[in-house]
Amino acid sequence: MNNDVAGLRVVITAGASGIGLATAEEFLAGGAQVQICDVDNDALERFRAEHGNAGAWHADVSDEVAVDVFVSRAVDAMGGVDVLVNNAGIAGPGGRTDTLELDAWNRTLDVNVTGTFLMSRKVIPHLVAQRSGSIVNMSSTAGLMGFPNRAPYAAAKWAIIGLTKTMAMELGEFGVRVNAVCPGSVDNERMDRVVELEADASGRSAAEIRRGFTNAVSLQTFVDPADIAAMIRFVCSPAGAKISGQALTVDGHTESARS
Repeated sequence: MNNDVAGLRVVITAGASGIGLATAEEFLAGGAQVQICDVDNDALERFRAEHGNAGAWHADVSDEVAVDVFVSRAVDAMGGVDVLVNNAGIAGPGGRTDTLELDAWNRTLDVNVTGTFLMSRKVIPHLVAQRSGSIVNMSSTAGLMGFPNRAPYAAAKWAIIGLTKTMAMELGEFGVRVNAVCPGSVDNERMDRVVELEADASGRSAAEIRRGFTNAVSLQTFVDPADIAAMIRFVCSPAGAKISGQALTVDGHTESARS
């Protein structure tokens, strides 16, 4: 199976930590060129110190001007683009739907959905012009079965799958593939924050919330960011040449939204 990514020119949003960082390191290890953006300046500085062969820029994907500047810089630095990984997203607020504030709802959709749209809109013309390339959008198992007390996040992740399938239909004739990756419960700092949100919203302990996540999964485990990165590399490599329009889960088989 040929999962060679050497020479690919890869753009990754929110690439300085978590899944984005694991993905950047996976592509760099395979010989790809990589340009990332992030809003966390400290994480960007650490990334630059550890990955001098990659570009790292500050950009909020919900800001149209920032997206245009970042993509232009990334394309100029690499001489083009072959892969876009729309990884940027936020957890959003916790709580029953009728208790949520509109501003928090809007911000969640702005980053998770509009950010994916803005990045894709800027990169797609490059891929169409060369009649090749791959886009990976980050959804979630919450985008397949819902997520109690996390309505904005679930709504955004469902939207990502619809956007993914639509773009795959639009771009297939140009040799451009579009897929969504749906992580389950990922063992990282972001999940720690999600657990805290749910504990606050439900009145249960953090330990109980964590047990609920693993109890909902057949393999009774959290997912490692490296597992997600490996899937992204696979679908962007020659091995994934006939995979498009799919929502690909890496989750240990989620049986229910929560148990």
